[in-house]
Amino acid sequence: MKKLLIPTCWLFLTLSVAMLAGCMLGPKYSRPETPADGDQGYVRSGSRSEDVNDLEKIDNWWEQFGDPTTTVLVRQALENNYDIKATAAKVLQAQAALAESRGMLWPDVSYGLSRDRSKRSFTFGSGIGGGQRFSVMSTTWTHDISVVYILDLFGKLRHSERAAWADMLAAEASEQALINSIIATVIKARIDIATIHMRLAIARANTDSRTGTLEIVERKYSRGLVKPVEIRLARENLEASKSLEPAIELSLIKAQNALDVLLGRRPAASKPLPETLPALPELEPVSIGLPASLLDRRPDVRAAELSLRAANERIGVSIAQLFPDLTLTANTGRSADEWEDIWTDKTEIYSAILRLAQPIFKGGQLKARVKAAEARYAELAANYAETVLTAMREVEDALAGDQMLQKQLGHAQSRFIEAKAAEELSKQRYSSGVAGVAGFLTVLETQRRSRIAEEQVAILKGQIWTTRVNLFLALGGDWTDKEKAQ
Repeated sequence: MKKLLIPTCWLFLTLSVAMLAGCMLGPKYSRPETPADGDQGYVRSGSRSEDVNDLEKIDNWWEQFGDPTTTVLVRQALENNYDIKATAAKVLQAQAALAESRGMLWPDVSYGLSRDRSKRSFTFGSGIGGGQRFSVMSTTWTHDISVVYILDLFGKLRHSERAAWADMLAAEASEQALINSIIATVIKARIDIATIHMRLAIARANTDSRTGTLEIVERKYSRGLVKPVEIRLARENLEASKSLEPAIELSLIKAQNALDVLLGRRPAASKPLPETLPALPELEPVSIGLPASLLDRRPDVRAAELSLRAANERIGVSIAQLFPDLTLTANTGRSADEWEDIWTDKTEIYSAILRLAQPIFKGGQLKARVKAAEARYAELAANYAETVLTAMREVEDALAGDQMLQKQLGHAQSRFIEAKAAEELSKQRYSSGVAGVAGFLTVLETQRRSRIAEEQVAILKGQIWTTRVNLFLALGGDWTDKEKAQ
């Protein structure tokens, strides 16, 4: 058995020496320059600019909204969402591809056991005693160990392994980007549903108010104080309010069905959510890092860069294909006519083959592959820069939205206060005896304005929640300093 292993040992020694002598062809990777480079901060970050680039696990930033329902919904989505499950399967595929690429760096070792049974027919010629045909049966038993190794002299296999490694990390980053997106979508769905609930409550309260107005007009009409046209206007006003409710309810149903799909549930199978969100807490200002920090914080930006890194490694693969492949093959074993003899030293067989294959002419295919790999790298470099710009725009948009919506909400709340006061005054004047179509039209107009103003306040509050979610998502998570928060 020791003699059986001698050729294999020599082969591995040769391989080790050859690997030390190998080199890596192809360009070295360096991160391309992007508009995010430099120390210039965001335009609308104000005094909140703080370079916090902690790459540890992203905090549960959605818990800062103080809504237990949101926390439960996010957990259920992370457990059941089918898009997340599909992306997790892609990560497993990338991990398997990496394992396969790493396996190609090692020798292929195989063991074979065979039995050959053959029959041969021949004659001794046409002379004396010739012309007679004979047949011979033979049996050959063989077992051997075969080792095949491709020396990675120019880095083709190592570049492939590095490309697969970058692909796997890109798949993991894409998975995290999808998870962040799903979390944000769930929270936005929760906000949307709560906002629609508030709009529906406003519509129903407005219907109740207009019902009361109709009752006042009917009492006046029964005493001959108003004309029939005022009753008609009051009834039309009431029906207009009632007609809004089904449209809002339909929006609510669709929003709830969309949330069910996000949670991996059958649409319309979930229990109704609490109708309103808790009052929006006084959220701590979000620490805004420098734009360059997005390159490491945001998973979609990391995925784009890792894809670029993989493309860079594949340039090395295409260049290495221009150079020779050196393959070492060794076999050692036993071959005999009898089963018992293949286990004895006298039937030993072995071979060692050194094969050098150099492409000479392929019609320009190999050089074309190099150019294609370089063009692919250039394409992904442009995509990477575009991804960085998009990330910066999303942060700027969220910052601007947060500032402008707060201002808009202040004005909308003041508008609602004034509209509500005007509605009450018009009702008092109409009830106290100021009759006539003109007075009643004033009541209807103030009611309409009050409803629109109140609905706008509810919508703006939901938009402020959504904008804060967009800001967290644009920044790649929660950058709040834990120690300061404690």
